[in-house]
Amino acid sequence: MPIIAYQNVLQGLTVQEARRRQVIRLPREAPLEQAVRFSIKYKVNALLITGERQEGVGVVSKTDLMGAYYAGLPIDTPCEAVMVGPPLFCRAEETLDAALNTMRSHRVHRLYVAGEAPGLAVGVLAYPDIVGLLYRYCLNCQKSLRRKSGSASLPDRFRVREVMTPGIYGHQEDDSLHQVMEGLAAYRLGAVLIRDSEGLPLGVVSKTDLILAYKHAIPAAAPAREVMTAPVQAVEAAAALVDALKTMIFADVHRVFVYQDNPRNLVGILSLSDVARFRSGTCRACLASRIKLEEGP
Repeated sequence: MPIIAYQNVLQGLTVQEARRRQVIRLPREAPLEQAVRFSIKYKVNALLITGERQEGVGVVSKTDLMGAYYAGLPIDTPCEAVMVGPPLFCRAEETLDAALNTMRSHRVHRLYVAGEAPGLAVGVLAYPDIVGLLYRYCLNCQKSLRRKSGSASLPDRFRVREVMTPGIYGHQEDDSLHQVMEGLAAYRLGAVLIRDSEGLPLGVVSKTDLILAYKHAIPAAAPAREVMTAPVQAVEAAAALVDALKTMIFADVHRVFVYQDNPRNLVGILSLSDVARFRSGTCRACLASRIKLEEGP
């Protein structure tokens, strides 16, 4: 009797096809202020910290910079004081599936692509890179929604509610940045919703907002409203995943909040990490067209 095994889109694709070749590096003695500047300038969530021979010795992420801000470390503290190491590497010929398994098991958001010399990084693979590849794949797929005419023949599209993380963690606008950082660290979040006195969505404080506050010497006791970004970017739970991805990619954001029926009724969050871990495209054609039949015993 045939055994039906569903394959995901990532099968057969390699790290080489999704990696970024530009690796943002800093020497271990560089100050945290420079790490903040590079994170903002190059729009990356982490920097590779290198030794004397340009070998990777650690990583400084926005989470680490936020931790330095929370601890009250001077902005001229060297990166090696807060870096986490050693960096995790993968090979260019590895499958994306294998790379995702490594990222999930180690609870990291990126891997560095190893070169010929020990510890030398020739690329980086992060969740946005994988999602970008998935998005391009879907646009060029022969079963793409854009290639079909007539709704009867369209494959079922995945909806945001099928991929999002349900539930919202939030703070009040008067809560201190110290409290916000504690919440982000405790729940391993990249951003937190800020509500007004009536409990309505008012803005968002992300790790990017916090490290900018660190750079500008804003006291960590300041209220969240002083550094939050407004308005809240949100998509409807029933929206097509492909449309939400397009919004995130072109707006250059890593997450959007999700609402049900009313934009004020936020019910979850959709991040590029969620989409990457979903391991499929934006419609069910990706599953239906990749059914593999194997002869069972």
